[in-house]
Amino acid sequence: MADANPQTPVGDGHADDIVVNSLYAKAAKIYPREVHGLFARLRVLGVLGLLGIYYITPWLQWDGHQALLLDLPARKFHIFFITLWPQDFIYLAVLLIISGLTLFFVTALAGRVWCGYACPQTVWTEAFTWIERKVEGDRMRQQKLDAQPMNVRKFRIKATKHLLWAAFAGWTGYTFVGYFTPIIELGQRTLTFDLGPWETFWVIFYGFATYGNAGWMREQVCKYMCPYARFQGAMFDRDTLIVSYIEARGEPRGSRKRSVDPGALGLGDCIDCTICVQVCPTGIDIRDGLQYECIACSACIDACDDVMEKMGYEKGLIKYTTENSMEGKQTHIVRPRIVVYALILAGIMGLFAYSFSTRVALGLDVIRDRNQLYRETEEGLIENVYILKVLNMDDVAHRFNLQVSGVPGMQMYMDLPEIRVASGDVLELPVRLRVDEAELHARSTHIRFDLVAEDDDKLAAAEEARFLGPQ
Repeated sequence: MADANPQTPVGDGHADDIVVNSLYAKAAKIYPREVHGLFARLRVLGVLGLLGIYYITPWLQWDGHQALLLDLPARKFHIFFITLWPQDFIYLAVLLIISGLTLFFVTALAGRVWCGYACPQTVWTEAFTWIERKVEGDRMRQQKLDAQPMNVRKFRIKATKHLLWAAFAGWTGYTFVGYFTPIIELGQRTLTFDLGPWETFWVIFYGFATYGNAGWMREQVCKYMCPYARFQGAMFDRDTLIVSYIEARGEPRGSRKRSVDPGALGLGDCIDCTICVQVCPTGIDIRDGLQYECIACSACIDACDDVMEKMGYEKGLIKYTTENSMEGKQTHIVRPRIVVYALILAGIMGLFAYSFSTRVALGLDVIRDRNQLYRETEEGLIENVYILKVLNMDDVAHRFNLQVSGVPGMQMYMDLPEIRVASGDVLELPVRLRVDEAELHARSTHIRFDLVAEDDDKLAAAEEARFLGPQ
């Protein structure tokens, strides 16, 4: 059997004949060229808007608390006027499902616009690239700087860039932790060097992840780490909007002067300037067709339109289109998969909205004492014992009235003089029920506990249980 070692020398033994095959080729650094145009402006607006939301939201206050705070130690999430508790985890799960289905719907309709405009990797990479351009200069200057040997000037420029990157990444990590620990309190504790171990870990970890992903790895995350690019083909069809090079118009490509008629030379509109490749953040050539590395950022569209305008040609050699449209067929926006996604999404969103709007911030669990089925008191009454767990999920404390029904003449005894539960607390309330045996017509009788807040009759909960007797 032949030796499968990838580093086995091949030849007659002379040093000049030795060939070494590597299993891994180091990725060449991509220097995306700065581009201007409609889609570039939209990306800038998207970056500024999303980063603004991320960095500003933790500082907003609402009704005496941080507007958006995922308070894990207290086991409650503040989302503006809504407070969610562990019992409300189902709502968070449904929100994730809605987000996933929305992504599928948008992808089937408009391709990878999420990747090009709203993905965190794209957003932070745009920010880090902007810092890099401000410090090192444009594409050509960056390439020249990297080709130079290390000297004082190069070290100063590189150090400045990385310090700015590290500061921005550190602030990103600090803001991330500010969603879980009140950010004002977090700032005070940071100034006094009193951060807890977990807070310190997550500030450093998230900051380091941002620095590495957006500063160093960049397109490698999109090409090799992100699973979205791998299964996007399952959501695409021939009517999905994609960024495409119009081959029928552009080929055969070739350079020429602006004053020359391309038809006279037998050329298409593409002048083979490669600017569409130079502006691509993932380093692909869109003229090779649809590729999974394309994140639909549309930088190539802006670049090509600018070239077409300078050459006096019609814009749109690279544009958003569909495979059917490129083949001269009609594009169908409304199609089965779009309808299915829309119906499923609308149904889940409708059920979520109804369930959440009818949600009561009060939980009641009834646990019957299983140590004994029942007991007979000195007065000849049949007694059952229950433990009621009352959870107040409102933002303020409440006093509650408790009633029980199901058996005529039933008597209720509690160990507490009143039922008062603070916000977020769970009260365990022992309750004893007694009833005359003559009122029991079966061994097991359905009963019902009703709990109502004294100051808000809408804050109410009911729970059924069974009363056991000798018959």
